Amino acid sequence: MDIDRNVRADAWLSHSQRDEQGRLTLFLGAAPGVGKTCTMLSRAHELMAQQIHIAVGVVETHGRVETEALVAGLNVIPRKRISYNDYFLEEMDLDEILRVKPRIVLVDELAHTNVKTSRHEHRWQDVNELLDAGIDVYSTLNIQHLESLNDVIYKITGIRVTETVPDGFFQRLKDIRLVDLPISELLERLKQGKVYIPEQAQYALNGFFKANHLTALRDLALQFVAENVDVHYRENGQILGKTVPIQSHLMLIMYDGHASEDLVRRAHRLVQHSNTLWSVVYIGRTKVKGAQSLLVTKVLSLARQLGAQTHYIYSDDVPSSILNTAYHHGISQILLEYPVSWSLASWKYRRMVQQILSKSHPFEVTLVQNKHSTKNTQQSIKKMIFTSKITLKESIESVIIIALGVLCASILDHYVGYNDLAIIFILTVMMIAVRTQMLMTILSVFLCFILYNYLFIEPRYTLQISAHEGVITIFLFLGCALIVARLASQLKEKISSLKTANSIAMQLQDLERKLSNCLSLNDVMSIAKDHLERNLHVDIWIRFGDFSQTIDVLSEKEIIAADWTQRNLQPCGRFTKTLNQSDWWFIPLPLQKESGVIGIRYHSLKKKLSFEEHRLIDLMIEDIIQTASRIQLSLQLEDARVTNETEKLRSALLSSVSHDLRSPLAAMIGAADTLRYFGKDISESEYMELLDMIHSEGGRLDRYIKNLLDMTRLGHEGLTLARTEVSIEDVIDSAVKRLISYQDDLKIECYIPASLPPMSIHPALIEQAIFNVLENAAKFSPVNVPIVVKAITLQDRILQIDIIDEGPGIPEVERDEIFSMFYTMQRGDRNPTGTGLGLTIVKGVVGAHMGKIEALSAFETYGTLVRIQLPFHLETNH
Repeated sequence: MDIDRNVRADAWLSHSQRDEQGRLTLFLGAAPGVGKTCTMLSRAHELMAQQIHIAVGVVETHGRVETEALVAGLNVIPRKRISYNDYFLEEMDLDEILRVKPRIVLVDELAHTNVKTSRHEHRWQDVNELLDAGIDVYSTLNIQHLESLNDVIYKITGIRVTETVPDGFFQRLKDIRLVDLPISELLERLKQGKVYIPEQAQYALNGFFKANHLTALRDLALQFVAENVDVHYRENGQILGKTVPIQSHLMLIMYDGHASEDLVRRAHRLVQHSNTLWSVVYIGRTKVKGAQSLLVTKVLSLARQLGAQTHYIYSDDVPSSILNTAYHHGISQILLEYPVSWSLASWKYRRMVQQILSKSHPFEVTLVQNKHSTKNTQQSIKKMIFTSKITLKESIESVIIIALGVLCASILDHYVGYNDLAIIFILTVMMIAVRTQMLMTILSVFLCFILYNYLFIEPRYTLQISAHEGVITIFLFLGCALIVARLASQLKEKISSLKTANSIAMQLQDLERKLSNCLSLNDVMSIAKDHLERNLHVDIWIRFGDFSQTIDVLSEKEIIAADWTQRNLQPCGRFTKTLNQSDWWFIPLPLQKESGVIGIRYHSLKKKLSFEEHRLIDLMIEDIIQTASRIQLSLQLEDARVTNETEKLRSALLSSVSHDLRSPLAAMIGAADTLRYFGKDISESEYMELLDMIHSEGGRLDRYIKNLLDMTRLGHEGLTLARTEVSIEDVIDSAVKRLISYQDDLKIECYIPASLPPMSIHPALIEQAIFNVLENAAKFSPVNVPIVVKAITLQDRILQIDIIDEGPGIPEVERDEIFSMFYTMQRGDRNPTGTGLGLTIVKGVVGAHMGKIEALSAFETYGTLVRIQLPFHLETNH
């Protein structure tokens, strides 16, 4: 059966994305001494002979002569010397490698832990950055450094490996080469001192390098290589469209404190063997706190590091929630722990498992025993309960409530004769339970039990009980009080969990509502900064592309860290393993066009974030990213629209002005040719007439070109007003004189009061606007009929200029259209011609001065009145 085109497309996309980045080649060994480094160096010499630019980033020779001989002749990039605790240590110079940018770089010992002051905590993170920069990397690794095998290695060898590489890192693997030796040959090399110095060799033989250990490690190495080869085969099959098995999805369930790193690693090994997607779901009845919260956060963080999706669910009906989650996420297999220890918590867990098995569903359910992790979990919870500190406030509140309860019971006993006083103390316990933690509630139960017995059970003021009914009453009270206390405590925790969930939902809803009104990235910055600082009680710094609101809150080192996060789209700083000495936590903002970065600095000195805090921040940042991406997309669409409109304008301009530009040019060329060839044969009057034609047509051509340039500047480059205090009379007079110089037979009458105050305007632009209106009026005004210009001051400090002609007038339906681009009237006595840009320019100039222009009828049946209104003083530039 053919593979779906979407699957093939995804496989092609994944393959092409890896090809665009650097590719990782791993030399894997079952143990130190099998020859990984020597094999890598030998391959480097082969590539260098093929003229491939290859460099040595770091190679650990450990004093071995044969390894040092292989390093000789290669381009070795010197290591960086780093000062730490009064010592100078050498580490790989990551920045120098990025500067040199070889095609291939050799990086030995992938699981190495860097000096604390380095940029990254681990060397595999350095390799990640090199791959992101497009540099191929050859590296070496022993199988015991694989994160998912950490517990397995411990069980095999009894040694806990502290330096590990997360399995998710190997998704970037291009090629894997297994370097292997027979066990007998490896042990012989060890005894000869070719692996460790003699003192260390004997220690290794007695510990890690036992024959049965090495056999198990070789088996694990072979499995890892086979799994990776299988993954590449499946991907190539998808690209080629071959039939491949449908991938299943495993869901690991952890419930109410049963959270175990070992269980997560076992689940990861299961999905690796079967190439299965997987998720880890923690289901709790109430919000986890204290040591339990740290344990759950740690386990879920490990799951994410190993490539799992993680989910956190609150629910009372755990079996139904598990099945609903499985249906929602398309799960095929459910993995559950089946505890072997006997305790109340284990009994509840087994009961929950039985309920799931008894329900009808299509899922495969797998049960695993995990006695070790259950024991550790129970110890963690016990430690959380019995090491909880009772605060002074809780103690005082509990004492006051108990005192009030005793007082009420005494009043009812002495003055009312009420005998069922147990209910008073149960109510007292319930009031304490809803206000304090569980340990304080338990202490209050026993204190109320003693007070009830001592003060109100015969014989009074002793702890003895005379009647059998009293014994039954007192123990019923104790049982009821414990049950009520437990229920009240659970109710309090559930209310607290609901408040937390509601608070998170309200914060996200408020942020989304504010972001929905953002029209620019600057608005997004302001709203996001204000919202996060107010709700998370942190300092926030945001940058989109090269723009940030302020940068003085960051030091030079912190700016470098922010740049690294924005460039590599990886978090760094606090709560991470990269540049974690910083007080700031930098998180990338991957956007459609230019990526950004957000910096978060907590006022407190907390070292870890809970799962809920981390999730809230992730959701808020996701909203910010979506809003910023939407705005970037809107801007891109607007730019595309403007570009399209500009192209339309260019085409329209060329189409409109072609005739208007050629006509005066043709007249000027024709008159010039006549003067050149027939100048001596024509009369003086004809000679002057031809010169006047050249001058007139040249002026008309100059006005066309000026209108085109003004229109382009007004419509696309914007307009900056250089205002000057001038007399409007001088501006109008200058426009009139300029027009009459072109048309000496034109008559213009001006009625301008001498008392008009000066105006704050751009004189040249206003003059051009008045000139264009007068020129337009002259085209339609009858010969020898004057054009009238009037100027008056209105009460609200507005100057009104009326320009009146006695032409045919403008129909009412066309009075707004005459200010549109390329609109040309075809009526009048003077055969009007032109591009139709003159009045559009006028509208732009007047609008830039915060004024308005309109066309009216001058007389009842004829004539046009163009009215311009301008404010005397402008407050802002436009």
